[in-house]
Amino acid sequence: MNISTLLTRHARYRADHPAVVFGNQRLNFGAFDAGVNRLANALIGIGIGKGDKVATVLPNCLELLEIYWAAAKVGVVVVPQSPLLQASGLANLLRDSDAVMVFAAQASSHTLDAIRGELPAIAEGRYVLTDGDSPGFRTYADLVSGASGEEPPAAGLTGNDPYNIIYSSGTTGDPKGIVHTHFVRAMYCALFASAWRMTPESVVLQSGAIIFNGAFLTMMPWMLVGGTYVLHKAFDAAAVIGDVEREKVTHMMSVPSQIVALLGHPDFSPQRMASLEMIMSVGAPLHLEHKQALTSALPGRFHELYGLTEGMVTILDKNDADRKMGSVGVPPPFSEIKILDRRGEEAAAGEVGEICGRGPFLMPGYYNRPALTEEAVVDGWLHSGDLGYVDEDGFLFLVDRKKDMIISGGVNVYPRDIEEIVVQHPAVRETAVFGVPHDKWGETPIAAVILNEAGAVGATGAIGVEELGEWINARVGAKFQRVHKVVVVKDFPRSAAGKTLKRFMRDDYLSGTIR
Repeated sequence: MNISTLLTRHARYRADHPAVVFGNQRLNFGAFDAGVNRLANALIGIGIGKGDKVATVLPNCLELLEIYWAAAKVGVVVVPQSPLLQASGLANLLRDSDAVMVFAAQASSHTLDAIRGELPAIAEGRYVLTDGDSPGFRTYADLVSGASGEEPPAAGLTGNDPYNIIYSSGTTGDPKGIVHTHFVRAMYCALFASAWRMTPESVVLQSGAIIFNGAFLTMMPWMLVGGTYVLHKAFDAAAVIGDVEREKVTHMMSVPSQIVALLGHPDFSPQRMASLEMIMSVGAPLHLEHKQALTSALPGRFHELYGLTEGMVTILDKNDADRKMGSVGVPPPFSEIKILDRRGEEAAAGEVGEICGRGPFLMPGYYNRPALTEEAVVDGWLHSGDLGYVDEDGFLFLVDRKKDMIISGGVNVYPRDIEEIVVQHPAVRETAVFGVPHDKWGETPIAAVILNEAGAVGATGAIGVEELGEWINARVGAKFQRVHKVVVVKDFPRSAAGKTLKRFMRDDYLSGTIR
């Protein structure tokens, strides 16, 4: 079972059906398949084949969609990376993934130029720009020029072959590349198409970045059923509302900050969004007041998904949303969850513990990280590190996300990655990074620091908090790791064992005790 034949099937049996809308470009399945085939054959022509890792550093664009589906046909393992990554973080992840080719936008060309010497596996001629032209890069148009639009030779794929590597962390420290096989993605196709009630007549809108795993929650089932996929360059509330009305969109997913932006936009009205059959929230818990506002404006459409890219999922179905508003739902078919208490035993209903799960979405492992894989997956059960409980009906309720993780704009931000940078400053003795609410991003990082005596305010060589913040943000691995503010404290709240209590620090910041 693999996903390589899905597009081929639609191009054969319903070639004229609208497949992709991107700006003023509208492609039916026949045209989209031909473009994907040209790329697939071009890759084969330059020696890229089954099992090779091909990275992307791209914003939403038609070329990225073509890369995803060409990879499926050729057996290439696609490794999407964020255009927000800075040089050090990008180099680290390209090396870790064993990438032998990279597709990028013009905006990332300078970053790639700066790290070429650190990437010996990527040969000249395998740096490709999808837009513009730059010395040392091949253009996408040149790559596919002259390539056949016919179906490429079968790659001999099975469900166990890897399809992609999604990085959830690791711009510093140990990277964690989550491997998804063709079987896992086929399960995304079938089970999420069922959960969202998608049909060949469905119209899917995607306005968030398709480099993150959340995008595959609707991209895979769209391709299974052969609906229409409306892709935006980036999220813009007015554009989303306009296209929902104009394209008669039936399905869309958003992170909570985007839902809040939609609800607060002057163009929003239930009438303009009337075609929607599903709007799904993912990436972070949506606050109850926003859930209620959304379900009041658009009753019978709201779904919420809780899950880990590693492969555990629960879904709050639209028909359960009213009666289980505070829940994140139940596992889909063929999946299970359980709550483990501190003793590692299954907790009773209502008892808080660690959320664990298993099912057909489960990764085979972290790429080249067997020890981390064994730590995360024990006896076939993925241990989330998140706290929650199930009620008497088996519905899951989250108590807290991973204790230290910050979710900013739907992206997982790990404080330790930032802390490793902060403590490199000679004025800093100790640091703790924690997240606080942010109107636009959901959460944003705050860096609390204890300064060395020489770096303290008023001392010789003292550093200002704004200057320190600029220093940190120039060195973190990705833009979404930039700290919103630096606060200087004399000491941290600590447990009896000496462990820093970030929860108390966050409360102090929100109450104004520390600023």
